[in-house]
Amino acid sequence: MVLLVAGLILFLGIHLLPTAPSLRAAFVSKLGEIGYKGLFSVISAVGFVLIVYGYGSARFDGSPLIYDPPVWMRHITLLLMIPAFIFLVAAYVPCAIRARLKHPMLVAVKTWAFTHLLANGDLASVVLFGSFLAWAVFDRISLKRRGPGAGQLEFVAGKPRKWSDAAVILAGLVLYGLFVWKLHALLIGVSVT
Repeated sequence: MVLLVAGLILFLGIHLLPTAPSLRAAFVSKLGEIGYKGLFSVISAVGFVLIVYGYGSARFDGSPLIYDPPVWMRHITLLLMIPAFIFLVAAYVPCAIRARLKHPMLVAVKTWAFTHLLANGDLASVVLFGSFLAWAVFDRISLKRRGPGAGQLEFVAGKPRKWSDAAVILAGLVLYGLFVWKLHALLIGVSVT
């Protein structure tokens, strides 16, 4: 559990840095834009590895049960993960879905975290998904305070094309299907079916 918490502190901690523009600017002026992005990437990667390893270890060691969700909650999780994958894809494609949600990545993270809290009641899961949910809510609130355009992905520019939304939905459904079929078991070690 210590590794999971350390990973969350590193990963979410570095992802909180953009919510404080003056602090981020101080790092950029000290390290340069490339140095800042490099440090951000390294800390994120180390945090992510610790989260994955720490979560797996905590679950393997028998994380204590805080609540025991009913089996039907897993079905709700499966259903709600469909839009989460669509929102995730929409974050990287100019489309009406992206424009409507403004920050589809954060909506995807909130949906992912919330739905996984519905289906997992062990301590490690509550810490993991609860932390990501809290971060995403905080980040969204901070984006509203930072003003228009804050937090937008710079490389996603342009106007939506005629079939952008259909392509985003199709890609999200394919990604969802792959996760349900094999990827969740392969990457996470738990089958969703």
